Amino acid sequence: MKNIYETVKDNPLFHGVGPGDFEKMAGCIEAKTKNYPKDDIVLLAGDNVGFVGLVLSGSVRVVKEDIDGNIMILTELTKPDTFGEAFACAGIERSPVTVMAAEESEILFINYKKVIAVCSLTCGFHSKLIENMLSLIARKNLMLNQKIEILSKRTTREKLLALFEIHQNTEKKFKLPYNREEMAQYLCVDRSAMSNELCKMRDEGILRFHKNVFELL
Repeated sequence: MKNIYETVKDNPLFHGVGPGDFEKMAGCIEAKTKNYPKDDIVLLAGDNVGFVGLVLSGSVRVVKEDIDGNIMILTELTKPDTFGEAFACAGIERSPVTVMAAEESEILFINYKKVIAVCSLTCGFHSKLIENMLSLIARKNLMLNQKIEILSKRTTREKLLALFEIHQNTEKKFKLPYNREEMAQYLCVDRSAMSNELCKMRDEGILRFHKNVFELL
């Protein structure tokens, strides 16, 4: 578990938890790992949710499929991001989304009920875990608000600029984790229309791009 700790220590869920405590808590919270090849299903919509998943390596995508089979990418997660905590916390028994491996990935699974309940051993780290879980869910809520802000834009250009603003940070040049089809799915727009808009913005001197690397001018 020492190698795993070096990854999970950067996740808000384990903020303030030392390597010694993590070694003790791993068994208490029933932590276990599993590897997934690219495009393999980690969590299928309709599956029971009683765990928190943490990406140890690789990346996963959270997607939702409508009745017509259209796929919308909700977000992409890399190490040491987590998924499933909001559903488990809300008592949602069946997952409304699918999580799939965007590349070969290793996932750490944690029994959610073991995190929020003080165990019979009265482990001192449990109160810290509960505090951290609340903080983690609050951060995820902020991320959801960002996605809502993007989708609330009326035009494809406005959605693109809102997406770029979130990923740009302080750098003029930045890389998105999506190809064109995936970006269109994330923004809920037509791929051809989005590609045309990107070309217009490039011709107008608003941005430069090569594949999934963009630079706002």
